[in-house]
Amino acid sequence: MTSPPESNPITTEIGNKQAPHGDYRILDRTKLTPMHQHYVEVKEKYPGALLLYRVGDFFECFFQDAVVISRELELVLTSKEGGKDIGRVAMTGVPHHALERYSRLLVEKGYAVIICDQVEDSAIAKEEKRMVERQITKLLTPGTLTDDGMLQARRNNFLAAVVIAGEHWGLAYADISTGEFFTTQASDLSSLSVELLRLQPSEILIPTNAPDLKSLLRPGEKSEHLPTCLPDSFCYSLRSQTPFLLPEAKPRLLTTFKIKSLEGLGCEHLPLAIRAAGGLLEYIEDTQKANKIPLQPLRTYSLADYLILDHQTRRNLEITQTVRDGSFYGSLLWALDRTCTAMGGRALRRWFMQPLLDPKGIKARQDTIQELSDHPSLRQDLRQLLRSIYDIERITGRVGSGTANARDLLSLSESLVKLADLSILANQGTSPFLKALQKIPPDLEPLGKKVLSFLVESLPLQIKEGGIIRDGVDPQLDGMREQYQEDIQWLANFEATEKKRTGITNLKVDSNKSFGYYISLPRSKAELAPENYIRKQTLLNEERYITPELKERETRILTAKDDLNRLEYEIFTDLRSEVSEKAQEIRNIAKAVAAIDVLSGLAEIAVYQGYCRPEFVEGRLIDVKNGRHPVVEQSLGAGFFVPNSTTLGNSLEENYPDLVILTGPNASGKSCYLRQVGLIQLMAQTGSYVPATTAKLSICDRIFTRVGAVDDLATGQSTFMVEMNETANILNHATARSLVLLDEIGRGTATFDGLSIAWAVAEYLATEIQSRTIFATHYHELNELASILTNVANYQVTVQETPTQIIFLHQVRPGGADKSYGIEAGRLAGLPSSVITRAKQVMGQIEKHSKIALGLREGIQKMTPNQKQLDIFGE
Repeated sequence: MTSPPESNPITTEIGNKQAPHGDYRILDRTKLTPMHQHYVEVKEKYPGALLLYRVGDFFECFFQDAVVISRELELVLTSKEGGKDIGRVAMTGVPHHALERYSRLLVEKGYAVIICDQVEDSAIAKEEKRMVERQITKLLTPGTLTDDGMLQARRNNFLAAVVIAGEHWGLAYADISTGEFFTTQASDLSSLSVELLRLQPSEILIPTNAPDLKSLLRPGEKSEHLPTCLPDSFCYSLRSQTPFLLPEAKPRLLTTFKIKSLEGLGCEHLPLAIRAAGGLLEYIEDTQKANKIPLQPLRTYSLADYLILDHQTRRNLEITQTVRDGSFYGSLLWALDRTCTAMGGRALRRWFMQPLLDPKGIKARQDTIQELSDHPSLRQDLRQLLRSIYDIERITGRVGSGTANARDLLSLSESLVKLADLSILANQGTSPFLKALQKIPPDLEPLGKKVLSFLVESLPLQIKEGGIIRDGVDPQLDGMREQYQEDIQWLANFEATEKKRTGITNLKVDSNKSFGYYISLPRSKAELAPENYIRKQTLLNEERYITPELKERETRILTAKDDLNRLEYEIFTDLRSEVSEKAQEIRNIAKAVAAIDVLSGLAEIAVYQGYCRPEFVEGRLIDVKNGRHPVVEQSLGAGFFVPNSTTLGNSLEENYPDLVILTGPNASGKSCYLRQVGLIQLMAQTGSYVPATTAKLSICDRIFTRVGAVDDLATGQSTFMVEMNETANILNHATARSLVLLDEIGRGTATFDGLSIAWAVAEYLATEIQSRTIFATHYHELNELASILTNVANYQVTVQETPTQIIFLHQVRPGGADKSYGIEAGRLAGLPSSVITRAKQVMGQIEKHSKIALGLREGIQKMTPNQKQLDIFGE
């Protein structure tokens, strides 16, 4: 996030006039109009935010904020009189009915937005000859959104806070729309970066002693107060260090959750985690003054409990978006998401971004998928019912904060009533997640029915304008409505009565905002007006009158309407408060609903795509028969994908290789095969079934991928440097329990350099780390490693070669390839025939005179059986 840029007087021109003032700090504020003085007062309380200020039917912004909003939203920059001795000041406005859309656009760009709205009728202020009263009604920052219109339904909107002390760090994050609240503490700053990139928070709080403690940094912006270990791709809010100090943070947590010790939350001995959580709570309180945000009890977790996926691995495996264009279509979630609710969609994303290491947790998910797969009628009935359940997780958040409208309450109550049916269905099952649905609190269904009995079926959007409470709910409300209807009916009959009494057939009874109700007579009939008619206004063709009785009824009607709306609002807020008391119970059951939604969706796809239940065994085994890539398989359609098996993990029981050298032509499917193996392991540790005939797997602590690379122009790194950085990260963090998937190491430099690096990397992985590794390469010389190291095997992607073309079979088979068919790939891509012919000539000469193969053979002959390192070119 960012604050508006440093203000300077605007020097461009608007129309034919010199541009107005853009910096209020250089002006004499006492000479500003009262409205602009108030604008500046509010602005100075939140210097890092853009202030939208209600003026009539528009939300206007002034000075530098006007310049920023004009630029970011592509709106016209205009001006407004700022005071007699000031002149015009910069101004941009947006219609009040479009506020949400424009606010959302600004927040998406990383800005904080303050909404200062009118809180009284402007007519009252006009009568009293004073300025309309305005107050801050909303403070919107990327991490503190709760309105559905500003949130993505199927992904969390996390606000995070980070505290760093040397190499140690604490992290807390919350989604205030759902109430989820987590904290952790660890060492190694690189793991902090990995965790932030997993969470993708919308906003990150950083404690600092920076002079401008309200400073907000947009993605990519730099600050000397920002630790270098933090990724540049996020919005950062620089905050005072005080709320992040332990003496401040710990009492805030104890008070918020009404506890005497943090032992029950699991973070008593994690001071950095406590500090981050306390500072995050303070920020929520500061930005949400008007609304109390009900967070769920703080949960402490450890990075060691989950499979670690670094940012490059998540990117290369295309879990949530594709590498090519960042789209959801073509990602793993696109292929696997069969959830019926927004809650389930968010849970599925979390599960796949944080796979499990605990076999018991994996088995519980597998058991539920198996039961739902084996009982199709139960699965289909569950899914049908889930489709009718709203996002009760987020609605409950709005109920608890007092911002839910009547439609929210109606949707929540309809869902609460249906939970009973969901529980009845779940009683047919025995697996862990079905059992969790059998324990729905008994008071939720009656609460839902009560709300339904209170609210009308067709509800307005506004909750202060009446029309939301049914008849028969409150005797006082019914009595007031009856009196109000009598007065309305009297008014409806008044025109007919007066026509009959006066004999004036074109007499009319009408109303407007200025005069209220009045009697209208044509000017030609004015002399026939009765004595009790009091003239109020003379127009060109008519005279307008009132009578004492008409004004009395008008006053009663207007007063009664206000009283009715006020009483309805009180009844509604009491009802909303009653529901909010059950917020935690509702959120607990919402978790169970989301989980069964995920698992029923995974069962659905397992059945229709023919997935198997993977078996987890001790050791380092990966034994997959006829595995498929889950995304490519769906993209190609049934029957077109060629399955391939994978065996890795040298052990006493199985003589499988630790490292496979995979060779084959360009475009033959090597990269697809690499990703396929990684995705199967990832899906299995998420608890999902996998696309294979059978699968025996061991728990993997980390998955690393290096598939393709691009220049990082922002940091001045070439493709090769990016490749080397990623490779170094793998070699420094992989273990024997890791799965490493490498594609084309060393291709970004000279041939000898690249081959040397590729050989050394492969050898190091096989001998020093002994991780399960698939190493795809066009350096066919690496096939020699299999004759040197017993835990290395050669595999190739086969082709069928004819005199005129090659046919890609997409089959992975034992043995190493000795050709890459790169020139043939160029021909298929459309290179001119003369270029193809010349390339073949050049390749023939290179092969004839190359010393690489000779050097390798001589080097191998020099080795002793116990040697683990090889100088491939000799001394």
